[in-house]
Amino acid sequence: MKRLLPLLSTALLTLPSPAWSAEPQQGEMAGYLFAPTERVPEEFNAGFSLYAAAWPLVDTYPGHRFQTGLCGTWMHPQYEEGKKPEDKCYTDIEGGLGWWRDTHFPTTTPKFIMGGVGPNFSFIANGPGYGAGTWEKPRGQYGVAQLSPWLLFPLDGLNLKQGTRGEMFGYGYLPLPLTNPKSTTAGKNVPTGNQCWTLFLSTGNFKGPAAFFTPFFWSQAKLDHPEWAEMLLDMRPAGPNKPIQMETQHVPAILTKDASGKEFARVAPTSFPVGADGTSTVLHRLTAYKKAALWDDVEKWFAGGAPADGAIKADASVVHPFRSGGGSNWSIYPPGTKREEKVPLAWNAFATSFAPQPNTFAYKWDAQMTRSAAGLVTLPEYFSLGLNANGKKPQWNVLPPKEVPADLGLTQHQFTTPAEKPQEPRTTPEDTTSSWKTPGPKAGPFKARLGDGSVVTYYWYRFADQPAMMNADLSDAEREEVQKRVEKLHRAWTKDRNYLTPPDFGTLADIDPALILTPPKGLEIGYVPIATRQELEK
Repeated sequence: MKRLLPLLSTALLTLPSPAWSAEPQQGEMAGYLFAPTERVPEEFNAGFSLYAAAWPLVDTYPGHRFQTGLCGTWMHPQYEEGKKPEDKCYTDIEGGLGWWRDTHFPTTTPKFIMGGVGPNFSFIANGPGYGAGTWEKPRGQYGVAQLSPWLLFPLDGLNLKQGTRGEMFGYGYLPLPLTNPKSTTAGKNVPTGNQCWTLFLSTGNFKGPAAFFTPFFWSQAKLDHPEWAEMLLDMRPAGPNKPIQMETQHVPAILTKDASGKEFARVAPTSFPVGADGTSTVLHRLTAYKKAALWDDVEKWFAGGAPADGAIKADASVVHPFRSGGGSNWSIYPPGTKREEKVPLAWNAFATSFAPQPNTFAYKWDAQMTRSAAGLVTLPEYFSLGLNANGKKPQWNVLPPKEVPADLGLTQHQFTTPAEKPQEPRTTPEDTTSSWKTPGPKAGPFKARLGDGSVVTYYWYRFADQPAMMNADLSDAEREEVQKRVEKLHRAWTKDRNYLTPPDFGTLADIDPALILTPPKGLEIGYVPIATRQELEK
């Protein structure tokens, strides 16, 4: 995800208008929506969780230029005053619900990716077997290890059930001490910590830990930058006060002007979920944790103490209150527009953010400017270029459909899914000497047919023998120690009870039912499903 766009400058008033033709021109809507929260004490630095609404943002998939997230956050390392790295070192966990240009098998239903970002995007891990680079030069494909024996994580991101329309998807990251700290990394004298940042899910058909970033995913960057020795998420706590936003990088639009030069735009129908009261709840229970919430009991368990039940302690957590306010810098513009020339749309004319309860963030909508049907509220589509309320800055103002000049071609335009070549399969190495084949799986192949039209081929691997663990800079003995710990988890932490605190209201979203698995007989403990191929159903 990109960083925040700067506020628009008053210099826009003196900029010449783009030379748009009378024929509608392709454009886009992009920017951020903001959800303001109260700060919490910095000691709650052992991860976060939240519930985010999941819904189809657009009614027709616009092709692979479409990229946008739903509401989410960026979790960065926490540094003491004056201890931040001197060199640029952008690193975090972001991801979340949304659509991405590299999604091979998209639909209007969002998917979920993990979004681990190594320093300055040198490595990116989105899930088991899914990341940056190529198999010849991987930059993240081995960064996530599968933990759950009951959930299959596809190579194209985690699918939600098709037709999801406003249900709440709960997720978060807490560290687990699955590995031990190391004083050396890949033979070099730089340390690797033992914080295995673990994805916990709270959905209608799966709850609990799903997968984790291996500590080596973060520490491998230290091999070339030893000055980052203790600066990355394998060792650092996580800052609890994070930006909470919805990042939109591309929603299709068209732009044109009338004979007098007045400029108009239309945005592809864009929707939010809406409840019976006409409002849209998009975020709930943004929570930050101390290590005492889970880590401490698990660490004692692995050292020979009493089993940890996996319950995340409420008294070691804090829920961020949402504040009134928020806002938007969603803008409409043609291709190639410079950042400082992008003109915002009049978001506040039809949307008002509010907190119906302190732990919930929602929107109210102007009933005259929006339309509701089938559980969704559709935002205004038509805009004309004018000035904002104080008359000082340019702004795209809402234009009622009946006032759109008929000869502009805006009302006749159809936003359709463009013709694109079928997506190539997502594959994994077939070399018999690769970590995918040696030591290799214990059972398979199996097939899962998903709601996005793809078929996933997967195998069952012994946990310690999965490719991510084979590429985690662990010796055989170290991997076997992790194997023992994971077997304890598999016996004690099942998928059908709560780990994250449940939402106070509403319905939980479901993961695609084809991804919820029962391990084969004899492989119930200590084995995990690993996707090796994903392709369109033939």
